[in-house]
Amino acid sequence: MIGILIVDDQSLIRAGFSALLGAEDDMQVLGQASNGVQALAQARVLKPNIVLMDIRMPQGDGITAAAAIASDPSLAHTRIIMLTTFELEDYILDSIRAGASGFLVKDTEPEELIAAVRIVAAGDSLLSPSVTRKLLAQVAATKPVPASRQPAAFDVLTEREREVLMLIGTGKSNAEIAEELFITPLTAKTHVSRIIGKMGVRDRTGLVVIAYESGLITPGAQPAPQTSRRNPD
Repeated sequence: MIGILIVDDQSLIRAGFSALLGAEDDMQVLGQASNGVQALAQARVLKPNIVLMDIRMPQGDGITAAAAIASDPSLAHTRIIMLTTFELEDYILDSIRAGASGFLVKDTEPEELIAAVRIVAAGDSLLSPSVTRKLLAQVAATKPVPASRQPAAFDVLTEREREVLMLIGTGKSNAEIAEELFITPLTAKTHVSRIIGKMGVRDRTGLVVIAYESGLITPGAQPAPQTSRRNPD
């Protein structure tokens, strides 16, 4: 059962999301909050799997609340999906840095919301919702990226893992990574899990930030496609 906390300053949105998600057999809405301060307090009590978090709210914005939740050891298994609009693109990378695992626009289709909650709760393909890739690309294009200066931490990655990290940074899913590198989806997932562990981040969205901020990739960059199927890993 996926426990969900819904955070938004508009009661109509909270009610709509609650009714939609609460009707799913594998989901339970544990509570609602109207601001970031309430969100943190309720998260600590309810221990939800997923927090649907609005960005702009009075008495504690969503980014600040997301950072507090993500840094709380007692909420290590809680994942955050930010609720945003296309007018709030500049907040996307800040939200990822704060610990968010995904994004949805408030007028998203119901089935996309339900699918996104399941995806993030499973800890897999956290950038799957199509809007996330588009917003990340738009935000990244407006952010200055430093000259390539790969940190020493990259030394722990194998050549294959660096290839996978570059593909993660361009927003590719595990299935797309597998197709690009001529490996199985399970192998791709294993590589992603190992990279997350080695780089010390919560999930693959943290890897996106590392890829951009380190200069490993630049906005709009696409790694060169592989032309050989010889490497089985």
